[in-house]
Amino acid sequence: MKRLDQKIAVVTGSSRGIGAAIARRLAADGATVAVVSRQAPGDAVVADIERAGGRAAAFTGDVSDAASVAALVRGIVDRFGRIDVLVNNAGIAEYRSVGELDRAHFDTQFAVNTWSVVAMTQAALPHFPKTGGHVVNVSTSLVHSPGTGLSVYTASKAAVDALTRAFAEELGPRGIRVNAVAPHITRTDMTADLPPDVLADEQARTPLGRLAEPEDVADAVAFLASNDARWVTGRSLLTDGGRM
Repeated sequence: MKRLDQKIAVVTGSSRGIGAAIARRLAADGATVAVVSRQAPGDAVVADIERAGGRAAAFTGDVSDAASVAALVRGIVDRFGRIDVLVNNAGIAEYRSVGELDRAHFDTQFAVNTWSVVAMTQAALPHFPKTGGHVVNVSTSLVHSPGTGLSVYTASKAAVDALTRAFAEELGPRGIRVNAVAPHITRTDMTADLPPDVLADEQARTPLGRLAEPEDVADAVAFLASNDARWVTGRSLLTDGGRM
């Protein structure tokens, strides 16, 4: 028996990158996965999962918008009946120096990276079983050492860490565990445009001697989403190869 057999998992921002790897890994562990994306449907990820013998369906919605979130979760529950695992992975990272910051930049980063965690968690709560559930948020190692030009992005993820701790405290009596993973630079299409010298420097600074692959983060999420982590809640797990 696989450790997520008969579980329903929702993964936001999962049509590509880290989110896609998380969706595939949870499905491999036996979960039925709702592959959630904002624009491009996650049909390719669903097809990957089904080819491997798993179960999944694609859903679209803007997780930064309350009405869209309500419709999204309603559609997922209509299809699958409940939610056991929620992975709040959707996020954006926009580089701007301090002098270039404006309210629109700030609002967008916090709406997608932070408010979505609140909105999705609130919407999912009524649909967790009485036995509890698992929420895993995706933060960043930059909370511990912000990068140049990523001040607002880092602040939005620091807020995710704070929400993780606070939600874990509040939801623990319901048997709902809330944790986060905090990756460093990971090889995805979002980081493909980083200069080669930057990537080489990051690799050299990482004790394990390489950059993260999406599957490295997905494996950590799978642990936190499973009963193997039954005594872990309110934590943000650095998944950075020792970089910090």
